[in-house]
Amino acid sequence: MHIESLAIHAGQKPDPTTGAVMTPIYQTSTFVQAGVGEHQGYEYARTGNPTRAALEACLAELEGAAHGLAFASGMAAIDTILKLLDPGDHVLASNDVYGGTFRLFDKQYRKYGLDFSYAELTDLDAVRAGLRPNTRFVWIETPTNPRLKVVDIAAVAEIAHTQNPEIRVVVDNTFATPYLHQPLTLGADVVVHSTTKYLGGHSDVVGGAIQTSDTALFEKLKFLQNAAGAVPGPMDCFLVLRGLKTLAVRMDRHGENALAVAQFLADHPGVADVIYPGLDTHPQHAVAARQMRNFGGMISFTLKGGAEAARKLVAATRLFALAESLGGVESLIELPAGMTHGSTKGSPLEVGPELIRISVGLEHKQDLIEDLAQALASQ
Repeated sequence: MHIESLAIHAGQKPDPTTGAVMTPIYQTSTFVQAGVGEHQGYEYARTGNPTRAALEACLAELEGAAHGLAFASGMAAIDTILKLLDPGDHVLASNDVYGGTFRLFDKQYRKYGLDFSYAELTDLDAVRAGLRPNTRFVWIETPTNPRLKVVDIAAVAEIAHTQNPEIRVVVDNTFATPYLHQPLTLGADVVVHSTTKYLGGHSDVVGGAIQTSDTALFEKLKFLQNAAGAVPGPMDCFLVLRGLKTLAVRMDRHGENALAVAQFLADHPGVADVIYPGLDTHPQHAVAARQMRNFGGMISFTLKGGAEAARKLVAATRLFALAESLGGVESLIELPAGMTHGSTKGSPLEVGPELIRISVGLEHKQDLIEDLAQALASQ
């Protein structure tokens, strides 16, 4: 089936007891056993829950993966992947990653003896130069957060696997979602998501997920999921499943609206720079056009008035709400330096105070443009 159909049906057969079309919320912590170790596939809700199992199956099929795991947050999913590493192992990451990811790398796992370095992964020579004998993961975000760089997944995966077949290429697919591209089909080994964002899509749930077709790796991750217990509750799983059913139509509208907004910003005399993969001025526009179904709903930009003008702008919008997160039906605006990426301050990944990031929602695109126009006029 096509992804539009999979999002609605994969892992979600009608309930065999009642015929319910929607997956039931199995709000239970434990399950009756006929005898010691004799159960119907579920024994304790940390280990497994039917609502979570439906979500995991659906997410796996959307990414073209053999296996899927759901977590209580995107950071819980990332944390579980990092637990696969041993002291002395090296991770080569993009030099533009989500602030929470950098914080976990730099402030937590570095003290356990893991080594992290950051490179311009859009430059294939920099990828080759950044790999080491002890490299275990290449960590990709594409598009990156917040500068929206687009990494050629297939090219990076080929370089990494040629140098060392044991290297695992991990792709954070939160911005693109499996609707815009499926990293595993491009050569990646593991996909990670914050399901809080586009997959849930309604700003009413926090969750994370991992998908892979490497069965041995999946078994290790599954063990850690159960052992550490950072699992989502059944209501959270239900909400993400609900959101997935409209993923395709939402991502089409996000992309359509964002392109219109990006074109407006690019033509505005008060705007210094617009970063959006759908504009032919974007350095990786050709890669994005080849790799993605559309260019997504995220835009970053700067104003000619710099940081002070940026602060005034985010306080002046009416439809664009000043808030962290992204990927919901409503449009959001933020300054990453003081919000989502504050943890990068003082590091090579520091985000300048002039950068504005917007998550373009599903409102009418003309209303969004007019909101930005009036905010820009107030400068």
